[in-house]
Amino acid sequence: MTFQEFDLDPRLNQNLAAAGYVQPTPIQAASIPLLMEGRDLIGTAQTGTGKTAAFVLPILQAILSGPSRPPTPGTMRALVVAPTRELADQIHQTVLKLGRNTGIRSATVYGGVGMGPQEKALASGVEIIVACPGRLLDHLGQGTASLKGVEFLVLDEADRMLDMGFLPDIRRILDKVPPQRQTMLFSATFAPELNRLISHALRDPKRVDVGIEAPASTVAHALYPVARHLKTTLLLKILEGLHGGSVLVFTRTKHRANRLAERIQRAGHGAGILHSNKSQNQRQQALEGFRSGRHRVLVATDIAARGIDIASITHVINFDIPDSSTTYIHRIGRTGRAERNGDAITLITDEDNAAVRDIERALGKPIERRQAEGFDYKAPVQEELSGRLFRPEARGESAAEDEGEAGGAGSSGSAGAKKRRRRRGGRGRSGRPEGSRAAAQGEHAGDSQAGRDTHRQREAQPAHGGHSGQGRPAREQSHRAPREARDRAPQEGARHPQEGAARAAHDRPSAQAGQGRGRHREGGREGSRGREGSRDKGRRSEASKNSAPSGFRFVLRGPSGGKN
Repeated sequence: MTFQEFDLDPRLNQNLAAAGYVQPTPIQAASIPLLMEGRDLIGTAQTGTGKTAAFVLPILQAILSGPSRPPTPGTMRALVVAPTRELADQIHQTVLKLGRNTGIRSATVYGGVGMGPQEKALASGVEIIVACPGRLLDHLGQGTASLKGVEFLVLDEADRMLDMGFLPDIRRILDKVPPQRQTMLFSATFAPELNRLISHALRDPKRVDVGIEAPASTVAHALYPVARHLKTTLLLKILEGLHGGSVLVFTRTKHRANRLAERIQRAGHGAGILHSNKSQNQRQQALEGFRSGRHRVLVATDIAARGIDIASITHVINFDIPDSSTTYIHRIGRTGRAERNGDAITLITDEDNAAVRDIERALGKPIERRQAEGFDYKAPVQEELSGRLFRPEARGESAAEDEGEAGGAGSSGSAGAKKRRRRRGGRGRSGRPEGSRAAAQGEHAGDSQAGRDTHRQREAQPAHGGHSGQGRPAREQSHRAPREARDRAPQEGARHPQEGAARAAHDRPSAQAGQGRGRHREGGREGSRGREGSRDKGRRSEASKNSAPSGFRFVLRGPSGGKN
């Protein structure tokens, strides 16, 4: 079959030839005839099989062959809803490429960028809008967009939108589009939860399934077992042996993506970074650098598992194994696209055996295990790798981190990520557990076994004046490091009790202010107390100690080492 058999507009056929389209893929061959008949459609196919062109071509053909309609400000004839900015940009570029010289205009609407250019594009009137749910609802709420004229509605990567919590937004959008429309739902996988959305959005849809939950046959798979602390070194060794093409590296978290990209850059490879903490301009620059070849390597979280269509990607490397076989299929779908060959490499540790079995079940065959020639698999742990790059984490963390900004849906995802971090507990601003950092420094760590052992040894030693630290509350122990830093100055000044009291009062301004208010109320009596210098200062020191927040304690010691 060829595209000529679809009886498309001659301009579309010219654009297809110019873009290198020769034969339709299975999803295109099955979907385009049904969509050109005006039927609602559910299309399910593996990633990288041409789903975008499968719905863009029928929409362009219907607009070109139907009655012309002058554009109305704020309205559109076709609306495509996508979960991420990267996917929205990819669809928009496909529309521009296949709709060249037709006069059909397209614009994108998503968060992370200013609304001004989007408002201008909507006001000028466009035929096709590609939008993420959050920002689209913002425009609808402000009256800068209207869905009353929508004739064609596409829900692309519907399963991903459900995973990201966009179902309420999608329902709000469905309530605002006309009931008389053609609706298309495309997805890489088909979860049971989609049935409720289908019953609400589509009318008597036709179903097209092509290679559900199976990777493209053009991708070769390999596993590289390695000790956890050697993963970065092994990755650099693999990169040295790859010649030509572009490499997409997936990590589980944004923090690790940043650290890993730094190591790759220091090794002499051009590397970009893509995750949801990056601004839209930074994300576009990273993608453009990767697409143009300026960056040979792109390090990304799962936000890039869908929506990136770059023909030069020859290798996908899973630095962290994905949390499900479905995510694995989406990741490796970035290579081996459009009948090209690609390689999928996954670095695994002993902790990943269960995930490997799930992936092998999805593939229907075992994956080859390999070893890098000339690599030292017995190298000792390096502090930089163990301390900075690796940390314990829950599998699937990256998806939770990326939900907040992926579709420009506001701050709900970011707030959810903060709650998850609080539940995990003990994490510092750098993203590592506080215990790992403290243990590396020889300090106490509440969530590190080495740190607990160090703490017990210190507490077993009597302090100045015979005081031991046994029996302290757990919360006080968890704050030992910052407390010791605060106590150091009073202890060093213990030879001069008055100086130590002054330092304690300086460390706690709130306590000093509270005592000032108390002195004001006491009036003349405070003056008489002032004559009792040392006794009054002792009271103020005790008040300063008592006013400290829970978990902190200020200790003043006299010249003999006992408490003052």
